[in-house]
Amino acid sequence: MSKRNNWENKQTARERLRAERERQAKKDRTRRQLIVGGAVVAVLAVGAGIVVAVSQLGKDGKSGLNASWEAASKKELVKPANTGGDNGTEILIGKKDAKHTLDLYQDMRCPICSVFEQSVGDTIDKDVKDGKYKVSYHVATFLDRNFGGSGSKNALSALGAALNVSPEAFSAYNKALYSKANHPNETKDDYAKDDVLLKVANEVPALKGNKDFEKNVQDGTFDKWALTVSDEFDKVKDVTGTPTLKMNGKKLTAEDGKNVPITPEQYTKAVDAALKS
Repeated sequence: MSKRNNWENKQTARERLRAERERQAKKDRTRRQLIVGGAVVAVLAVGAGIVVAVSQLGKDGKSGLNASWEAASKKELVKPANTGGDNGTEILIGKKDAKHTLDLYQDMRCPICSVFEQSVGDTIDKDVKDGKYKVSYHVATFLDRNFGGSGSKNALSALGAALNVSPEAFSAYNKALYSKANHPNETKDDYAKDDVLLKVANEVPALKGNKDFEKNVQDGTFDKWALTVSDEFDKVKDVTGTPTLKMNGKKLTAEDGKNVPITPEQYTKAVDAALKS
């Protein structure tokens, strides 16, 4: 889990992730490789985070914003289509009449969010399609402050451009950005580059060759919106890192009661338990 404030002890993280690898070794080989790969990323992420997460100010100045983003913060808010709320910060994916709501808190530079999406994303997609629940996305940019740069903000702005096309395009683009092939190490600011974001978007049929989408990414149409969404995330005091999951307001964890459920089995078990409570 990527932390906003205090990062977990490296040794504890290694032990936990090593145990996870051992359990997953008994599973299907493909899934095992995914989880092991994710666990390695998690160890590296925690190790790196201990070094740089001591400052929440970022390298771009007191506010954590460089000149272009500082300028964006002063522009008129443009809300993507398919959003809700006064400032368009409500991002709901799924059937509107779904009885239950999964709140998903993420940062686009977060490596564990990437591992989670690769492992559990298809399960969530199926549940949403079946109407088991809808998903409310809450997207942070605190890793830009921790590591410097603007990749979290820029990717969030691009997600806004995808959501402006359709909820389905948003979901597919989110999945592509978190894929093993595309997602950079959190210390690399690759998503600050529009050409990188547009290259990934070519994997989504609704976005490939979509001139309106491309223009919105390049023009930063939804930059102010991205900052507004991030501000809303920061107001949630009981969420201290990403990914964090809540079902109907109750946090979802693996059986240890602390960590995010990182396998489809852990996730489904946690969801079913929450829905029964």
